[in-house]
Order: sequence, then structure tokens, then C-alpha cells
Amino acid sequence: MKRWLGKAETAIGNHSDRLNAINIFPVADGDTGTNLYLTVRAAARALNADPSGPEAGQSDVGAVLARAGQAAMEQARGNSGTLFSVFLCAAAEPLVGHTRLTSTLLAAALNRAQIRAWSALSDPVPGTMLSVMEGAARSAAAVDAGQNGDDSNHALGLALDAAVEGALAAVIRTEVQLDALQAAHVVDAGGVGMLLILDCLRSAVLGEELQSELLDGLHGYDVQDPHIHNDMPDDDGVEVMCTISLSPLNAATLRQRLDEIGESVIMSQVGNSSDADGNYRWRVHVHVADADPAVRLIRSLGDPTQITVSELALPRDPQADPVNFNGHER
Repeated sequence: MKRWLGKAETAIGNHSDRLNAINIFPVADGDTGTNLYLTVRAAARALNADPSGPEAGQSDVGAVLARAGQAAMEQARGNSGTLFSVFLCAAAEPLVGHTRLTSTLLAAALNRAQIRAWSALSDPVPGTMLSVMEGAARSAAAVDAGQNGDDSNHALGLALDAAVEGALAAVIRTEVQLDALQAAHVVDAGGVGMLLILDCLRSAVLGEELQSELLDGLHGYDVQDPHIHNDMPDDDGVEVMCTISLSPLNAATLRQRLDEIGESVIMSQVGNSSDADGNYRWRVHVHVADADPAVRLIRSLGDPTQITVSELALPRDPQADPVNFNGHER
């Protein structure tokens, strides 16, 4: 798990410019690569920050991945980062209590992760990284079903190969699933990022190099291709994100009311435990025309932390840390 996330941090960092270049959905703000990199970095560094921490000597694959997922969730950036953090947290659940990955566990983890990611969005759309997660999960499950419970490393390798192949096929399909991508003749940026992350998992488990030819021929992804998002009109509005403790009822209320005033609403539970009042921690993401009504709505239901407000028209600097002022980070 540590090698996987370390490889993913490097790979997404190396590809962030091209991911930004083709980022035009759901908004053409050219920051998918940046957001995904910062989120993956948070996950990777959570496992290496304190050698004497809770994960020291930890042989429970699910527990280690859950720790990384929670760190990613707390520091997630943008649609892509938030969905990746949901993916990590959910993938960890079937792995808890196991000391190694097998074909069957991989299939279960990928399936749980794609279902949770689809359900985190109020209005999920095919042709995005959600479809890539689903393609990987379905392909891994199909191979595992033919292994008759074989828990060997060979069977795991076959399932990993299938997961990456399924993800690649799904990435290629994104171009015809979304009108905006078809018009621009590009594949989905978040989907490509997810494909890279899955190939990093394959590389870490099998001890092989990343597949350098994997991205060859993806429309819009060659180095000489232009930054397509630069030719798109700026998107008005802002992205609001926060972490907040809510009861299940208030969480449902918040999702419904955010759906009424904004778009790209993502809400996902952080961890599985509740506090003494029965509240769970949630990570919240929404695109709105104006931040103030959204922030007032959120505050009316609880006491949010880590509130960030970012203009959709301005790509974020991957090296910059957000600056806090008046309770907002921009």
C-alpha cells in the first residue's frame, strides 16, 4: 500500500500538467491534475509521516489503506480528489483484517470503491472517473470469477492486469459518453488519472515498471497537444469544501439543500464511527455561484472545519498551500 501510493504520488505529479490540459468537465478550470496530485500526496504522506505512529509494523492491509484514505478525505481537493479519497476509504473496508492482497480481495475492494464513489455524488455522470473505477472493478471481478478461489500471486496478477485493461477501455469510451469531451476530442482527465493510479497499484504489487505505452493514443494527451481548457469559456462561481459532523438526517438535509443551490455535490462519510451525539464526520464538496449562501447553509446545520473556497475560473498552484482568512481558505 505504501509503495502503491508513493508511486501514485510521483506518477500523478509527473502527469499533472497534461491532466490539467484536458480538464474540461465538469468545469473547464484546468486543475484536475493539481487536485488529484495534492490528494494522492496527502494519502501517501499519511503513511510515512510518523514511523512510530499507529501504522508502524501494521500488517493489516485494510487498516493501513483506511489511514491513507482518511488523510486523503480530510485534505481532498476538487471533484477528482474527493472521489479518489472516497475510492480509497471504501476500498479499504473489504481488506480489513487481511495481511495480503488476493485476486478475490482486489475484486471486492474495487467493487466496493466504485459503488461508494457513484453514490457519493448527487448527480453521477458516466464518462468520468466513475466509469473508469467501474470498468476496472468489472474486469477484475470477471477474471477473479474464473480463478475458483485461487489466492496465489499469479491469480492476483491476472486480476490486476484485467483491472488496468478495463480502466483503459473505460477511459477511451469517456470521449463519446460526454458531449463536451466529444466536441473537444479529448478523454476525461479524471479518468486518465484513475487509470494511472491503478497502473501504479499493478506496478507496486507485481514489482514491475509502469506501462509506459499505456497512455499512447489517448486523444488530447500527447505532449504536443494544446491545453484545451484554455480555449474554453471561464466558469463562473466557486467550489466550496469542508468537513463537518452531522447526524444522518442533517446530512441528508444538507445534500438536498446543496443540490437546490449548486452542482457537483459530493458528500462522503469520513470514517465509520459516530460521536456521543450520534453525529458522523462528512466531507462536503459543491460548486455554487456564490460561496456565502452555501457557507451559511452549512453553518446552520453544524460547525464545519477546513472550509475552502476556490474560484472555478482560477487553476490552483500545486505547490501552494491554501491561505486561511476569516474562516475561509482560498
